[in-house]
Amino acid sequence: MTVPVVFEVGAEPLHGDLTMPADATGIVVFAHGSGSSRRSPRNIAVAKTLQDHRLGTLLFDLLTEREDDRRFDIDLLTCRLLRVLGDRDWGVPIGLFGASTGAAAALAAAATWPELVQAVVSRGGRPDLAGEYLPRVSAPTLLIVGGKDAEVQRVNEEAAARLGGSSEVRIVPGASHLFEEPGALEAVAELAAAWFSRHVR
Repeated sequence: MTVPVVFEVGAEPLHGDLTMPADATGIVVFAHGSGSSRRSPRNIAVAKTLQDHRLGTLLFDLLTEREDDRRFDIDLLTCRLLRVLGDRDWGVPIGLFGASTGAAAALAAAATWPELVQAVVSRGGRPDLAGEYLPRVSAPTLLIVGGKDAEVQRVNEEAAARLGGSSEVRIVPGASHLFEEPGALEAVAELAAAWFSRHVR
């Protein structure tokens, strides 16, 4: 069952949707990318697959509607993510799933709080924007990129080489940046589920 949650992290609250299977072995917190929200159909689809693999999910808005111009403010996104992670005792191991600029925030949060974050997955992300945080990331990190997304593939491979922990770059053949091609998003979801099932426990 999905329940609405609210996080008081600034002048305005951030809203989220929390789903915890009864037998959840961990929880994956989503860090949405630029121009996205907790209502992103792509992330909702990935979340449902994770739930089928006994993983709880939290989808929440890193920014309010009036803050869209700050979607590349990685420091702000990271601060918000860390405050949400510390908002409560989640009771299970935690993984982070980031997309676009949200991937940079997820990696920065993992570097800042390594004892809490067990694993990170990025979908079409901009890990390069995490900058000097990258060498401090010890959590196992999976970077998923579309085969048609050449520039993002390049920056992901360069970022992977700088990560302090184990990492993999996985290419989804024939997929563009938004993974809109038939079967592309399903491939992302299965890769993410396998990664989190292996590392978030």
